[in-house]
Amino acid sequence: MKIIDAHHHFWDPAANYHPWLRDEPMIPFRYGDYSSIRGRFMTEEYDRESTGWDVVATVTMEGEWDPADPTGEAIWMQRLQDETGRPAAHVAQAWLDREDFGDVLKAYDALPVVRSVRHKPRANAAPGGPPGGMTDPAFRDGFARLADHGLAFDLQTPWWHLSEAMDLAAFAPDVPIILNHAGLPSDRSQQGLESWRKAMTAFASLPQAYVKISGLGLPGRPWSLTDNRAIIRFCIETFGPNRAMFASNFPVDGLCGSFDTIFSGFDAATADLSGKDRHALFQGTAETVYSLSTTT
Repeated sequence: MKIIDAHHHFWDPAANYHPWLRDEPMIPFRYGDYSSIRGRFMTEEYDRESTGWDVVATVTMEGEWDPADPTGEAIWMQRLQDETGRPAAHVAQAWLDREDFGDVLKAYDALPVVRSVRHKPRANAAPGGPPGGMTDPAFRDGFARLADHGLAFDLQTPWWHLSEAMDLAAFAPDVPIILNHAGLPSDRSQQGLESWRKAMTAFASLPQAYVKISGLGLPGRPWSLTDNRAIIRFCIETFGPNRAMFASNFPVDGLCGSFDTIFSGFDAATADLSGKDRHALFQGTAETVYSLSTTT
């Protein structure tokens, strides 16, 4: 099976400043203690983790690089691509509501590796509460500017803010919105999953909406198909294979399971689907969304 890994990280905290990977104390994290991933994770480490899988291309995700240097990570990633051919594409850091956003976009125009940007909007820790960051006028204005630069938008937000994403979409209906980590369905209670399914169904009604099936780990539990099969299948059935894609989220999801465990789970969860649908999920959707060219 050919794979495009649609979401993983490269980082080298000894050489580059990622505050959450270098500063003390460590920040609260949804998987708990993340000390084991605070070291180097580059092509060699990725290849070791993905041994046995035919990964034909990958998409790197911004790793919360120093916000005082907003284009530094993307410039570094472009240099890495120029030198090694990897990654195939990068989702760059961008603060949509900052005064320097226009300058950042101009910089990204000169970096072919950048195909999308991510800005995690302000969010509530649980359902309810005040509106989140996607309702801010400056955030919406920044999102609308992506269309003129041919960039997609990777959205990482919990499912209870997806109604705000639907309002945001109207400001740039041609900009793909790629929802990271399946909308973060961390509450696996019956009520939690019912609310998640309702929010995801509504979000999927947007023609520009896509979903990454990744980041499905649960704190204190090893990654298992038993825990995650229903989540995987619901995402596929709701968005369709041509708007859904699989990703490792490594090294972060290495806190929950091995690369082989996670992709074997994706494989087993889709074993009854057609070859065409499986091709879309493992390769084709990412290829289309991030404008990738592979030899397969």
